[in-house]
Amino acid sequence: MNYSEIGRAFGVSDMTVRGYVEILEGTFVVRVLQPFFSNTSKRLVKNPKIYIRDSGLFHTLMSIENEEQMTSHPKLGASWEGFALEETLSVLRKGSEEVFFWSTHSGAEIDLFFQSKGKNFGIEFKFADAPILTKSMKSAQADLKLAGLYVVYPGRDAYPISEGIQALPLAHFEKEFESAL
Repeated sequence: MNYSEIGRAFGVSDMTVRGYVEILEGTFVVRVLQPFFSNTSKRLVKNPKIYIRDSGLFHTLMSIENEEQMTSHPKLGASWEGFALEETLSVLRKGSEEVFFWSTHSGAEIDLFFQSKGKNFGIEFKFADAPILTKSMKSAQADLKLAGLYVVYPGRDAYPISEGIQALPLAHFEKEFESAL
């Protein structure tokens, strides 16, 4: 999210945009996820990401009226990411100041980064039948020294993608994840 760009589009200052976003965040309409910074030599994205917390509201704003429209909509991935993020955070029981995203200017990213018991963990949200290993996942695993990287997807089965990277169905996330810690 770039407050200045949004402000220019609406003809208001970046501080006005920040104020409105803070109101939306305070009323639980949006979630603002801050970037994680680590001591790496890579250029990191420093602007926060914003999610609409209610997927029904998101679908209404995107004029998605039914399942058929949703599954063919170009924002299907964003819809899944926001929904799965909210569900995952309810399991993790971590405050906004304890969870982040990580992204480099070269395109490597992790949708959710957090620490637990002194270890680093990452979560990717993928709307796919069978998520596979990506260059971005390997980069994040190495750069952030992740104890575990979990790919949350809408499927049924948990399975290893690579060493230290596990696919977890959202429906079983709580049970599978707690056993992984």
